[in-house]
Amino acid sequence: MTDGNRLSQVLRRLGVRRGGVLLVHASLSGTGLSPASVRDALLETLGPDGTLVVPAFTPENSDTSRAHRALTAGMTEREQEEVRAAMPPFEPAFTPCPAVGALAECVRTTPSAVRSAHPQTSFAGLGPRAAELLVGHDPYCHLGERSPLARLFDADAQILLFRVGFESCTAFHLAEYRMTPPPPTRTYRCVVGSRGNWISYEDATLDDSDFAAIGALLPRALLSEAEVAERVVVLCGMRDTVDAVQVEMSAYRQRMT
Repeated sequence: MTDGNRLSQVLRRLGVRRGGVLLVHASLSGTGLSPASVRDALLETLGPDGTLVVPAFTPENSDTSRAHRALTAGMTEREQEEVRAAMPPFEPAFTPCPAVGALAECVRTTPSAVRSAHPQTSFAGLGPRAAELLVGHDPYCHLGERSPLARLFDADAQILLFRVGFESCTAFHLAEYRMTPPPPTRTYRCVVGSRGNWISYEDATLDDSDFAAIGALLPRALLSEAEVAERVVVLCGMRDTVDAVQVEMSAYRQRMT
């Protein structure tokens, strides 16, 4: 039996729905599994009517991202301008997504993949519903109601955290937009297109620093767990999870203020 077959068995035992929609966040380090074998095991488990979606985020083309601030910390103003001038613009068909891992890049570069067009927080997908779920991502809405996350919620998607924790769960950001009170907004900037044009826009201030703590508060009944290469793999339903996180996050952040 191949590693891919064994992985498919684990995924089926977890409860990945055949013909369903699956949002995957993954770390393959230390597994010995190639990104292509994991992609293929996921698609085999989902079946021909299923759709696989991954984040394909690109903080590398923004001067307001956490990654950029870390990169330019301690630089002179001139050095920062040189970094900014050399930033690669976002082009949906070509821009890689190394920040979100090897599986995401593998899915993005699969010939039949669809990618949403947001210059910072795009998603890539494979399967018959990929275009329906990903096309039309509002460039001024990272991960809220006008993003693929809201469509995945409506599609009753499942979330797979493959050897990563809740701190990596992008679906928590949809709950963040839905908090009471809603999050504050801030200005984002990034460079896009073949001519390297800069755009700026206002959107929610995204904060994943408490996602792990909030994930620990979720009812265990929402989660199905297994182990792959000595790390936990978690499967959960997006609707129930986002609804629960919305309540927990609203209360948690009010306590922390």
